[in-house]
Amino acid sequence: MKKALLLFITVTLFGCAGSKIKFDAQGVFESEEVMVASELPGKLVFFNINEGDSLIQNQIVAKIDTSNLLLQKAQLAASLSALSQKLMDVAPQIELLKNQIEVQQTQLKNLNYEKNRIENLLKSDAATKKQFDDIVFQIESLEKQIQVTKQQIKVQQSTVGTQNRSVLSESDPLQKRMDQIQDLINKSNISNPINGVVLTTYVRSGEIVGAGKPLYKIANLETLTLRVYVSGDQLSSIKIGQTVKVLVDKNKDEYTELSGKIAAIASKAEFTPKTIQTKDERANLVYAVKVLVKNDGLLKIGMYGEVKF
Repeated sequence: MKKALLLFITVTLFGCAGSKIKFDAQGVFESEEVMVASELPGKLVFFNINEGDSLIQNQIVAKIDTSNLLLQKAQLAASLSALSQKLMDVAPQIELLKNQIEVQQTQLKNLNYEKNRIENLLKSDAATKKQFDDIVFQIESLEKQIQVTKQQIKVQQSTVGTQNRSVLSESDPLQKRMDQIQDLINKSNISNPINGVVLTTYVRSGEIVGAGKPLYKIANLETLTLRVYVSGDQLSSIKIGQTVKVLVDKNKDEYTELSGKIAAIASKAEFTPKTIQTKDERANLVYAVKVLVKNDGLLKIGMYGEVKF
């Protein structure tokens, strides 16, 4: 009886030891992947990217053919140039009228001098009243001419200004269209959005691509995300920013231990994914947790990892 009881206790202990859970949660490593696409349709004249290439942010990695856009821009530039030739320069005409006024003012000065002379002669009866009236008439006529000339300057400025504004009103839409074309030309140079490694390429140089068609997929592999799932009773023991132990398989019986940091905890529960083990296998509803882990090259996307809180 004692031997039977001892055997039962031994089997029970070994069974408990063998079923001891080494982790609190398990998940798969993933990365923040970016799908890079062209904003323009057209022929891919430059695309020299291979899977596994390391790219830096803002690196020009592809170019769409812009021959048609350049022709459109040249046509608009020619139209703008033709419009500019329609602009009138009022300065020479104004200068001519101002010179005319200067001549008239000189004549007026001479007439006023002559008027004063005749007026003095008239006092001594050395000149006639008609001579005086004639000189006064000439002065008044010349003053009116000066006013008319000044008015001509204003009319000329107004007329030419109106004509030029009409021409410029046609040039503004053309300039805006040129700006739009230049923006499209700028977008033909496709730059890489992040530092990372190319995971997949979807096109080759020389292909015709559509706007929004993916060219390649890139991910930053310096830090990977281990997405694990925890049950509701584990939530009280974790928090965002907490440092945790991350275990990945080293061989059949050993683990490599890494350090991770909890970056996000889901606010809503979901059904347990079939491929994921949790601490409590009976849990139907679980919460997703993201753990950031620095990658020294050991970790790969899709690799399983385990977490100990």
